[in-house]
Amino acid sequence: MAQFYVVVDDLKDWSPYFPSQDVITFDDYLERVASNGEERVRVINLCRSYRYLGTGYYCSLLAEARGHNVLPSVKTLSELGRKSLSAIQWEGIEPLLAKLPAGKNGDVREIHSWFGETLSAEHSAFSKAVFERFPCPLLEISLEYKSQWRLRKVQVTSLKNLQGNEEQEGFAATFEAFSSKMWRKPKARKRFRYDLAILVDPEEKLPPSNKTALRRFVKAAESLGISAEMITRKDYLRLPEYDGLFIRETTAVDHHTYRFAKKAEAEGLVVMDDSTSILRCTNKIYLADLLRSHKVPVPKTEFLRRDNDEELRRIADTLGFPIVLKVPDGAFSRGVVKVENWDALVSESKRLLDKSALLLAQEFMYTEYDWRIGVLDGKPLYACRYYMVRNHWQIYKHSSSKSQSGGFDTMPTYEAPKKVIDAATKAAKLIGNGFYGVDIKQNDKQVVVIEVNDNPSIDSGVEDLFLGEGLYQSVMDVFLRRMEQRRR
Repeated sequence: MAQFYVVVDDLKDWSPYFPSQDVITFDDYLERVASNGEERVRVINLCRSYRYLGTGYYCSLLAEARGHNVLPSVKTLSELGRKSLSAIQWEGIEPLLAKLPAGKNGDVREIHSWFGETLSAEHSAFSKAVFERFPCPLLEISLEYKSQWRLRKVQVTSLKNLQGNEEQEGFAATFEAFSSKMWRKPKARKRFRYDLAILVDPEEKLPPSNKTALRRFVKAAESLGISAEMITRKDYLRLPEYDGLFIRETTAVDHHTYRFAKKAEAEGLVVMDDSTSILRCTNKIYLADLLRSHKVPVPKTEFLRRDNDEELRRIADTLGFPIVLKVPDGAFSRGVVKVENWDALVSESKRLLDKSALLLAQEFMYTEYDWRIGVLDGKPLYACRYYMVRNHWQIYKHSSSKSQSGGFDTMPTYEAPKKVIDAATKAAKLIGNGFYGVDIKQNDKQVVVIEVNDNPSIDSGVEDLFLGEGLYQSVMDVFLRRMEQRRR
């Protein structure tokens, strides 16, 4: 369980807010809080001044020396002191400022921001962007209008500079959401040794886990002394509260799931699946090249580039029809088409290449079902056969109104063919040591790996039919072991 401290110069600085035993002075932190290696400590540094060699500076410096996670970090304080505002403009702030209502040349605005939030709705987006670049609890942002709004200055500020009840109440509400565990009663906090965030999207149409499966993950975690909590993309700033992150929504590199994984790793959390696995699995071009170069059996595969008719002819001759075309970052059979002839190859490749500089072209290999082997920490965990949708060539069929999937069988891994299991574990080890679902086709002649998924589907009543609660327990066992290793 992570311990939590708010450090101030004087307890009077916290007087407008709800009292808590976790609010301590810098002197108390200096004297009594030492790193014992037994628990993860999170520090919010709200000292009055962060100047070099001041109490705020030393609070962050000592926190890092003790192995505590502190906000702001010494790196952030250093960058705020020397980074040019022109550099900040080029990091994506300027387009957000350009959306603000115009002012008059010479107009200046001073904005207080707490954890990326501010009272003004129109300033909200760029305040969040500044906080993501300079994670600091309290910032003062100065804007000046010269044909458009520009940043004049970004600097840290203190609690006493918040203006009036409205800003104080805004800070208090945001702080409570940012660090909700601070308000737990002590007895409740002692139940668990670790905290796990499970990232979900309640609105996702085809999530990796249904609601029952998510509840079973939570139950399995709690049985091991891990407090598991569902979070969403809105909880990005709360990641440092946890010891681990379990991503249970469909991932992509150009997506908040990847940013969550990167931030969690930077904060020292155990992450599944990690950013490297997301990067390797979600791009089919990379994955196909990785598998081929390591002699993992795959279908005949070619890469297709834009505006190259000669290459199209070669691919048609090499693979023969039908051919399967895939966009590199598709999921759940989206962005995958089967072309039966030359005309379809020309038209579909042109359409898909509008979205990507490269496509994957593979020989078509019909089977009644695809194998899915779940591999956890390098070892096979479960085996499923997913059958094709009736009168369709894939296990998923998408239309404008709904998505369909075929039937399935779930069995122990020892009942799956050895060649299937061996191919799955070999492919998964090339990705990492996380939790993967390896899709495989098998016919009379061969076993081939179609792809490796970095956050495989785990639905109650499907993948858990053989192992039951043991499947969820196995995943949480890995989290527990890695959390303990990281603490040691």
